[in-house]
Formats: sequence, C-alpha cells, structure tokens
Amino acid sequence: SWRSRGSSAVERAQQYTVGHKIHGFTVKEVTAVPDLFLTSVKLSHDATGAQYLHAARDDSNNLFSVQFRTTPMDSTGVPHILEHTVLCGSQRFPCRDPFFKMLNRSLSTFMNAFTASDYTMYPFSTQNAKDFQNLLSVYLDAVFFPCLRELDFCQEGWRLEHETPTDPSSRLMFKGVVIIADISDNESLYAQHLQNKLLPDHTYAVVSGGAPLDIPDLTWEQLKHFHATHYHPSNARFFTYGDLPLEQHLQQIEEEALSKFERTEPNTAVPPQTHWDKPRVDHVTCRPDALAPDPIKQNTLCMSYLLGDITDTFEAFTLSLLSSLMISGPNSPFYKALIEPEIGSDFSSSVGFDGSTRQASFTIGLQGMAEDDTEKVKHIIAQTIDDIVATGFEEEQIEALLHKIEIQMKHQSTSFGLALASYIASCWNHDGDPVQLLKISENVSRFRQCLKENPRYLQDKVQHYFKDNTHRLTLTMSPDERFLEKQAEAEEQKLQEKIKNLSDADHKDIYEKGLQLLAVQSTTQDASCLPALKVSDIEPIIPYTPVQLGTAGGVPVQCCEQPTNGMVYFRAMCNLNSLPEDLKIYVPLFCSVITKLGCGELDYRQQAQRIELKTGGMSVSPQIIPDTDQLDLYEQGIMLSSSCLERNLPDMFQLWSDIFNRLVFFQETEKEIFKSLCKCIDFILMHLHRPAGDLQRDGPGEIAELTDLTSVLRKLPRIKRHLLNPENMRCAVNATPQKMSDAAGEVERFMGNIAANRKERKPVRPTVVEVRPLDPQAGSSASRKLISEPHFKPCQMKTYFQLPFNVNFVSECVRTVPFSHADYASLCILAMIMTCKFLHGEIREKGGAYGGGARMGGGGLFSFYSYRDPNSTQTLSAFRGGVEWARAGKFTQQDIDEAKLSVFSAVDAPVAPSDKGHDILALLYIITIVHPFLG
Repeated sequence: SWRSRGSSAVERAQQYTVGHKIHGFTVKEVTAVPDLFLTSVKLSHDATGAQYLHAARDDSNNLFSVQFRTTPMDSTGVPHILEHTVLCGSQRFPCRDPFFKMLNRSLSTFMNAFTASDYTMYPFSTQNAKDFQNLLSVYLDAVFFPCLRELDFCQEGWRLEHETPTDPSSRLMFKGVVIIADISDNESLYAQHLQNKLLPDHTYAVVSGGAPLDIPDLTWEQLKHFHATHYHPSNARFFTYGDLPLEQHLQQIEEEALSKFERTEPNTAVPPQTHWDKPRVDHVTCRPDALAPDPIKQNTLCMSYLLGDITDTFEAFTLSLLSSLMISGPNSPFYKALIEPEIGSDFSSSVGFDGSTRQASFTIGLQGMAEDDTEKVKHIIAQTIDDIVATGFEEEQIEALLHKIEIQMKHQSTSFGLALASYIASCWNHDGDPVQLLKISENVSRFRQCLKENPRYLQDKVQHYFKDNTHRLTLTMSPDERFLEKQAEAEEQKLQEKIKNLSDADHKDIYEKGLQLLAVQSTTQDASCLPALKVSDIEPIIPYTPVQLGTAGGVPVQCCEQPTNGMVYFRAMCNLNSLPEDLKIYVPLFCSVITKLGCGELDYRQQAQRIELKTGGMSVSPQIIPDTDQLDLYEQGIMLSSSCLERNLPDMFQLWSDIFNRLVFFQETEKEIFKSLCKCIDFILMHLHRPAGDLQRDGPGEIAELTDLTSVLRKLPRIKRHLLNPENMRCAVNATPQKMSDAAGEVERFMGNIAANRKERKPVRPTVVEVRPLDPQAGSSASRKLISEPHFKPCQMKTYFQLPFNVNFVSECVRTVPFSHADYASLCILAMIMTCKFLHGEIREKGGAYGGGARMGGGGLFSFYSYRDPNSTQTLSAFRGGVEWARAGKFTQQDIDEAKLSVFSAVDAPVAPSDKGHDILALLYIITIVHPFLG
C-alpha cells in the first residue's frame, strides 16, 4: 500500500528539516499546528519557484489542489473559459472531457475546478491511494499540457453557429456553455458591480467569469496566450492534505510536470488599490423581481468600505471578528438598527467581511427596501457606526463569538482538506503566509491580549476603518422594467455587429465548423488512455459502526462512541402521526421559529446569545423518511439537532428543556421577531402548499402580511403539544467513549425534565399501522411507526415554475422500486451509465447546459435532470432518448464496471464522527444489497 504504516502522518511530517531536498523541492518550513491536529510543510520547487504546502493529518480523505493567480484585465471571461477548456483533453489524455470520464473510473470524493476573481483552483480528493495517483496524473496533464483545441474553445466558451447546425439557412446565434449559462440573478449582479466599483484600478474592475457582451471579443489565440502566461509552475501554488506520504506526491509532480519547465517571472501580481480621498456614490439597475412580496420594495442599498491587505493575517482575523459582532444575530447592532424596523426584507447578500480580494472590504446594507427609504437607511448606518464607537460590544457577545471559533476548530467534517484549501487560497494567492492563517488559537490569544491592553480596541478599529474611512462606496440598485429588454437588445446588437463583418468564406467556415463540432460531439470517445481503478481495488466490506441501544425515561436512545474531539452531538426524531391535518402545513414554520422565540427566563435576544455561547447551534427541521421496503410507507416528523463542547453538556440540555417546557408564544416582544421570521419562509410555503393557486386567508403564505398574528400564533402551542412529546421521540448521541456516560446521564435528566409533556395521543389517521424495529439485528423492542398510503395512485403531472433566469432547470422522474428491492442497485448503476454514456453528451456537449444526467433516489424515484440549460425541450427529448438508448442495450460490460465505481464512491464516502450510526438501516441494506456487485 502507498499509505505508510507504523507512524502517524503528523509524526512523519515533523521529521522533515529546513533545507531538506526532496525530488526537486526544498523544505522551507515545518510547523506543528495542534489546533487543527496537523503538521504543515512548506516547500518551493528549485527549478521553477513553484510554491508547495503540505498539511499532514491523520485523515484518509486526501486532497490535492493546484491554483494559479489569474488576473484578467477585461471581461471576456478568459480565466473562466480556460478553466472549462483545459478540462477537455490533454497531451497524455486526449479524449474529450477526461474529468467527467474519470468520475466513472475513480472513487473520488470530490472533483471540480473554480474560477475566482483573481485565481483559478483545481482540487480533488479521494480515500484510495492508487486513485490519488491516477487523478493526480490527469489533473497535472490537464492544467499544464492541455490540448486547447479550437472546437473545445467553441463548445465551452462561445461560437457563432446556426440555430440548427445542419441547416445553413437557419439564423446565426451565439452558443457556448459559458456565454449561455449566465443566470445573473439580481444579488449576484449587485455583488459584481460592488466589487467592480469599489476596486476599480486593476483586475477587480472586470468580470472574471465573463460578461455576455464581452465574451464574444475573446479569441482562441488570446485563450492560448493566457494559458501560456498564467498556467506556469512559476505562477502555481500546490497544496496536498491527508495521510499519504509527501515524498510520493513530490516525485510524481516533479516527474510528470515540473521537470519539463524552467523558471519564469509571471506578471500577475495585483497592485494595491489607490485609496480615495472622498467617498463615492453610484447606482445600477436590475430586472424586476416577479417573486417580490411587495413590488414597491425592490431596491438595494449598501455602503462598502475598503479595509486592509489580507496578507496581514491578524488584522484580517480581527476585522472578520468585528464584522460578525456588527451584523450576526439579533444581538448585533446592525440587526437591531436595520432588520428589526422592517425597512427592508433582509440584509443584502453582499453584507459582511469579504477577504476574497487582495484588500478586504466590509459591506452593510439592505435589500427589499423602498426607494423612499434611501436617506433613512444611510442615516441609520452612519448613526449605528457612531453608536458602536461610543459604546462598543458586550463582553458576552465577544465570548460567544470566540466560542464559535473554538467549535469550528473542534468539529470534524468529511471535507476538511477542501475547506482548508479554500480557506488559505486568497491570502496565499497574494503571497501571504498560509501557515499563519492556520494558527487560530494564537490569533485568538493575541486578540484577547489586545482587548486586555486596550478596552477600546474594537471601537478604535470601527473609528479607523468605518467612521474615518474615505474609501467608501454607497451603491444603490433599483429595478428597471426594461432591463431584460435592454439586455436582449444589446446582445442582439453585439450579434449583428459580428454577423455584419462576416465574408462569404466566414459564413461557410461557420457552417462547416458547426457540422464538425456536431460530428465530434456525436462520436463515441475512446477513453482507454485514462487510468482507472478496478472493482477489485475496492474494499469488499463496509466498516460497521457499533451502537448501543437503550432507553431514557422510556424514550429509545442510541449511543455511538466516536472520536469527536471533545464535542457531543445530539439528535432527536419526533414523529407527527398524532398531529391534526390542518396543522401540518404550519410545521415548517414551527421548525423555523421554535429555537428563536425565547424560552424560560430568556427573551429571544438572550436565547440567541446563550445558544451561541454554549452550543454549536440548535436547529429543528421537518423530516420525511421513506420506507426501505414499500414505496407507499413513510415516517414523518421533525428532527432536533444540536452540538456542544463537552464542558457545556448541561447547558445545551437545559436549553432544550426550556424549549420543551417554557416557551412563551404570546409576548408582544416576540411578535415582531416572529413576523420577520415568517417572511423568510413565506415564498416556500406559498408555492409548495398552495392548492390550485388558491390560498386561504390565514394560510402561511400570507403570515408576514397579516396585521393580527394571533390566529397563527395560537396554532403553534397546539403543534408543540403534539410534536415535543416524549411519547413520539427517539434520540441519538455521539460522543467520545470517555464522555459517553456523562452524555447519557444528561439525556436521562433531560427526559426527566420534560416528562410532564408526555401524553399518549391517538394517530389522526387509521393508516398509521406499520411498526418497524429501529435495528432489526439488535433484537431491541425500540420501534418507529410508519404511515401507509394504501389508496395513493401516482399520476402524470407537468409543472412549470417561471423564474427570472435566462436558462432553465429541467427534471423528469418516475416511480420505480424501494431501496431493498432486488432491482434497486441495478437502477443505481443504470442511472450512472445513462449519465456518462448518453445524457452528458446530449445535454451538456450538444445542448449547452452546465450539466445533466440521471440519478436513483432512496425513495424509489428515478430522476432525470439538467441545470443552467438553454434548451429545455431538447433536454426533455434527450431524457426520452436516454431510455431508448438503454433499452437498446447500447452499453458494454466495461461501462457497467465503470458505473459501479461511481456508485461505490458514494456508498463508501467518508462519514464524519458526528454522523456515524445515524443511518443504520440504510447501512445494513447497502451491505447486503449493493456490495454483492463486487462479485
């Protein structure tokens, strides 16, 4: 095995010394980062100067990433189109779209690429050592030695082509994945303008992803030149993470890529933005929002402030904390000043600290506001900044925020490597120290020391960066009824300008290239050049997660001992079988507000602060769990979820006890916060539950607009009595072995505290008839009650949601078989074969959509889908074509074997300690049903 045995990855990395030479690289720094249980090794490549960071950690989900500083000076979208085009084949792997084809030849847990404002990143992750080598070969060849064929540029970027490529008399139009797929919702449009106008001197003044009117100005030659100047090792930053040996990575990268290059001096650095001597004001327009609750309130206003250089990691850390204190949660000053008065629908999506550009920024403002409130909002922002300078923040607010950072450090996710790569990308991109970013505890200690030495430390920062800052942009946005019309006119004018300059030879060339591209897209590709795992490379047995089943106060409790790093995770499922039908429509609303109204002696502000100070979050969400044996059986209820540090166990369960026992729904102070929370889910409820387009007056779609909320408020205690009932509960706790007895004791006390809520209520429907054991193999009496729908008859339906986008999202589904059926696994394989061997070519390559395919769902639905799709009717035909293609058996045994790999990559995906044991039924079925395919 490639993975070393006998010592941990962290210990091995600590043996490197500064100056150590390894396969053309020199070690520059070795740093233990105990906060994150890793050791970082910083290196540079001797010949090219390529920078390299390795994070050694005992995590089998290993990650590789290479990023290039890409700083365009126009809005043709060259870095974005290049990102697409390098993935279309390379020297060693010349087949079309090797990245997509590797999905079926790999056990990758992640594969993708990203274009940011000033860098482009190519990451992948996998738990399999051989797979890591295979993917590394494909990635290295793609970015450093791509084919960059003209037809690939035309397919992915833009081209002039006849509407019907085989008909030269049909009209010419722009086509291409990038140029067509721009959805430009109003929030994204505003954020783009904000960046362009706040940082107008260099690359941030343009649209790195491409603007529709500028993309047609990009030429194939310019694309190749951009690659040659930006995708060079001297402009590259390599990052690896996990428990695989560093030497193997360095040797492969050196031999397959870097040894073929010499050092250059890339001219890609971003200079500092010139600081303005006075604030600026600007205005932009957008499309009207047909979904806006109030047509008058469609304006956005923000003030954005230019801050310091993100390579000053401690200052950026401080400003990020300061941003959270100013805007996060009901206790923050801007929430109180801007959200609670209901001037707008919410903060603008651009609000907060932004450290993605060389110089950070902070933005504050509202969306969904009336134009008449413009001056009022400006005054409130200025006044709130003055108030912060004068009074600062409460100590408990600061402690709650630092506690949140501690939780984030201790919580273990399955994609930690990817999160790390994204976290360091911007700072490292501008030659900041990525290792310094990882020393979170050091930054927290320094922050505490600054507060101790200067109690006005944060107030002084607000004075400097906000009150006295002349580099401030006030940007407003309002709807223009002719926005889309003007946009279409401008694009048509651009098209006609292109057509006007075409010669007869150009027209002939366009027609012939259209046919040529269609022929290439229709040709079956030989992917044999690509590396591939075999089914025999897969572990034939899924690791079993042991759990202990018991009870607390008569409630079933599952305990799962895991290395949770000092965290405790609690979940509880409460079924709603006894809930009257007329109340079910309010369950999503109940879930949204139940942890935000206040409880016990705490009002909603105090409760929010207590949750932040003592837990990693508390949430309630609706749950529908399909049965594994029958399609028309299911369990419905709500899921309670929370986590905390081990030392805060009693506090977390006290908060839950107060929510169960001491909720107060009718205090006047709660009504306004309740009303604002209603707005957040009005749209969803309105569209998911409206019968035949007709909504009753007191339906949830109009809650936020009601002047008297009493009728709605009275429903919530009724829902609570049915749902927060120990009679209907089962619980699960994940904790370390050392802390499990304490956790179990707290659950026992919690059940004792809420015992008064226990009441046996009869199901409201006689169809609650099926009782299933929680774990068929455990022999426990614990069970769950399922709802039967014996009279349900599926019928054909066609649904259309009109949304303000230029592209579509298309889906078609059919009921098939339940999870435990003998055909279920075969349908999973079939979905993957259809996606890779037929639908991808038809929907993405020919149709121009961003993506599409088929999938088999756990509830028995076989679904076809496409997204960001300019040709929805053509896609619906492709769905039907895929069925006919499969019925004709146009796939091989090799196709089946490859599809198995893709299915297994999902089955064998890593599971975080917090989530282990929470899908035990599915796990048992996967072992017995899916894995026989290994034979």
